[in-house]
Amino acid sequence: MNKIKIFGAKQHNLKNINLEIPKNALIVFTGLSGSGKSTLAFDTLYAEGQRRYIESLSSYARQFLDKLDKPEVDKIEGLTPAIAIEQKTTSKNPRSTVGTVTEIYDYLRLLYARVGIQHCHLCGKPISHMTPTDIINEVLKLPHGSKLVITAPLIKEKKGTFTDLIESLRQKGYVRAMIDGVMVRLDEEIELAKTKKHTIKAVIDRVIRKEESATRIADDIEKALKLSYGEVEVEVLNAEEMGVQKHYHFSEHLACFDCKVSFEPLEPLTFSFNSPKGACPECDGLGIRYTLDLQKIIDEHKSIAKGAIKILYGYNKSYYFNFLKAFCESEGIDINTPYENLAEYEKKAILYGSAQAVSFRWKSHNLTRIWPGVVKIAYDMFKDEKELGEYMSEKVCDKCGGHRLKPQSLAVKVAGKGIGEILDMPIEDAYAFFNEESNFAYLTPQKQTIAAPILKEIRERLYFLVDVGLGYLTLGRDARTISGGESQRIRIASQIGSGLTGVMYVLDEPSIGLHERDTLKLIRTLKNLQKKGNTVIVVEHDKETIEAADFIVDIGPGAGKFGGEVVFAGSVGDLKKSDTLTAKYLSGEKKIEYFYRRPQEDWLAIKNVTINNIKNLEVEFPLKNLVAVTGVSGSGKSSLVLQTLLPVAKEALNRAKKVKKIAGVEIEGLEKLDKVIYLDQSPIGRTPRSNPATYTGVMDEIRALFAKTKEAQLRGYGPGRFSFNVPGGRCEKCKGEGELKIEMHFLPDIMIKCDACKGRRYNEQTLEVIYKGKNIADVLAMSVDEALEFFKAIPKIQRKLQTLQDVGLGYITLGQNAVTLSGGEAQRIKLAKELSKKDTGNTLYILDEPTTGLHFADVDRLVKVLHSLVELGNSVIVIEHNLDVIKNADYIIDMGPEGGSKGGKVIAQGTPEEVARNAKKSGSFTGEFLAKELKIE
Repeated sequence: MNKIKIFGAKQHNLKNINLEIPKNALIVFTGLSGSGKSTLAFDTLYAEGQRRYIESLSSYARQFLDKLDKPEVDKIEGLTPAIAIEQKTTSKNPRSTVGTVTEIYDYLRLLYARVGIQHCHLCGKPISHMTPTDIINEVLKLPHGSKLVITAPLIKEKKGTFTDLIESLRQKGYVRAMIDGVMVRLDEEIELAKTKKHTIKAVIDRVIRKEESATRIADDIEKALKLSYGEVEVEVLNAEEMGVQKHYHFSEHLACFDCKVSFEPLEPLTFSFNSPKGACPECDGLGIRYTLDLQKIIDEHKSIAKGAIKILYGYNKSYYFNFLKAFCESEGIDINTPYENLAEYEKKAILYGSAQAVSFRWKSHNLTRIWPGVVKIAYDMFKDEKELGEYMSEKVCDKCGGHRLKPQSLAVKVAGKGIGEILDMPIEDAYAFFNEESNFAYLTPQKQTIAAPILKEIRERLYFLVDVGLGYLTLGRDARTISGGESQRIRIASQIGSGLTGVMYVLDEPSIGLHERDTLKLIRTLKNLQKKGNTVIVVEHDKETIEAADFIVDIGPGAGKFGGEVVFAGSVGDLKKSDTLTAKYLSGEKKIEYFYRRPQEDWLAIKNVTINNIKNLEVEFPLKNLVAVTGVSGSGKSSLVLQTLLPVAKEALNRAKKVKKIAGVEIEGLEKLDKVIYLDQSPIGRTPRSNPATYTGVMDEIRALFAKTKEAQLRGYGPGRFSFNVPGGRCEKCKGEGELKIEMHFLPDIMIKCDACKGRRYNEQTLEVIYKGKNIADVLAMSVDEALEFFKAIPKIQRKLQTLQDVGLGYITLGQNAVTLSGGEAQRIKLAKELSKKDTGNTLYILDEPTTGLHFADVDRLVKVLHSLVELGNSVIVIEHNLDVIKNADYIIDMGPEGGSKGGKVIAQGTPEEVARNAKKSGSFTGEFLAKELKIE
């Protein structure tokens, strides 16, 4: 069977869909947000594929796996094993890195353990580990005629007279010794200065390298190894004449003779930062340490009397504050001078204490204490980690430099590079390094045989990462800092490397976070996955991806209860001839164009930005504009906006405490703003009790309205009666959730409708209160569009619902479980909540890729809403790749020119037309695509 056939799909809003899709093809599911694309792709096709696999296992095995419900579908024929690649960050574990997630690090550990050359981490010299036979063979390789002095090293740079040692050598029959670089006869009187350091080597033999001397040399080396417990040194007296080095040191042990440090044999765990054998002892393999951030506890512009030491000033007239004042008085430190003007030694004494005892009066007691310093007091005051966390900052570990491993592990070299250097390389540079055969030519034939299969795996995995456009990442990058789109592409690369065939891959918007330039790379990768004999189903809105598909399924015609139907299924050519909403945007019949181009008058200037790949950057953002920050993936957009501007603005405008201070960064113009709001795509709630009505506050107005009805007043019901979160009006059997969870042991837990309230959340008495023919449960079941019509006479409710409709969420129900909302829907609900506030104005809004999950028609609405925010006097900054948003911005700041170490600069800025016209001159990829979009030559 060359088709997957779906019969009677009714999951969520799907309306009894029957559909046939080809196997071994690239298939795109598209349509409006909320139309049912993900429901069909993930909750039906993928879920059924996974369920069938799990059902094939024993009941014992099934209890250890995620339990999956059977989707609401009559039957699916031709289904193959399914793998889902969703928009989820790879890991929240601080120990996960790009290298560990991709498994490349496991191969690197194996490579370094098997063919790595150990070096002393103290002096940097190579550490040799040789058998006596190896040592003899190495010495016999010296040219004939070499004059050799074979010695056994006994003492290295130690003080003493060593009379007993010298006497012992005499008794053993040795004639000569090398003492402090001078050869002496042992039958002479030898007196060594007790206070000086000495180096002593027993001279085993003086011999000329000849054919007939081979046996003698072998015996000499064995004697030396025995005398010095595994060490031997060979000096070539005529080294210059023979063309060899003068001094050779051989050891049976893994040890540095110069530093007197021994080493353990290498194994993969030596390079694991999750094992005590490899982890840096200072940071326990995390690469970072948490230290007290003095900027958070000290206001340098104030004097001590006025609260420079913030954590003590709150305790004015307290023990510590009086203690500090007494200490300053005893040390002659002026408490009325701004802290920044104090001498460095005075600051040091205040922070780290003094041995000087201080007398002061406290609660009618005369006390004498030694001032411990503000730093120690802070640790003593905040025993609770959460409290102390407010005053802590992450700092790269000094011991391992952020590489997470012991110095001994980091000193091991392969092709002249330590494992830390490999982890710091951009993946594209690491790929070039491992592909250069000459880098590994120094390996012995035996070690080349060992390294060959390991290098093959590393090269392949690096290639696939470069191929999906992730060459700018480093293998050492913390996996928590990777975006959902990057995480998804990492998994795609892993799947290509796995070489599986006959699999159905289901992907959720893999183009997220990708610049237009890199989308073509992604499409090529998806095609490669398909060419291996797999079915690739992509839920996507990207124009290039849709046009590259073999088969397209357009779901609609609307969203929510107005969607759930297949409005088109077929080729791209046929889609463009159809009358669907998607077709109209693809063919150009509908366009997203709101060219406002407001003037740039007020500015927000950011200076001294040095973070990640950004070095000493200065940039200006125009206020009261829609500003798009653009650039290829990894160019520094998030570093500039989310990791620099946002936390600094939050602290200055929102008085936020728990933000990471950015050292040295200056922002001018923040006084022109009232507050900053970051609208991300995190859920509006994580329980079934959260929904759009409660989050936007419209539920409060609706409850108040029901409380004002005659029936409610006669019964004495207040607004609280109509809440499903507190006892009183809610159904107590399901505690207001409308569902009951039945645990089924090794079968999936079943969520059933509460038989007491029939899923309506409230008890019968509450539901008897009616407003315009509807009870409170009926209202929660309404879509936003329906509720807008129903409450059109109530301005407070109408205004909040109108904003939800304006952002394209007219299809969601007021009581929809927050857990079922997509990231894009959650972000737009937050946007609607802000729009509904009366005091909107002079606010800085920051959005990160707000077009995620949005159809062309939804992007159209979003652009209109963003401009309406600016019209109210606000400033909006969006990090975005979507050309429809970028071309409609007032101003563009384009980062680049590439990602990673080749990015971090502002390469173009200005109106979309200015960036497009100067594309070739500035090297802006964004400008190149804008020029095509705006038809600028």
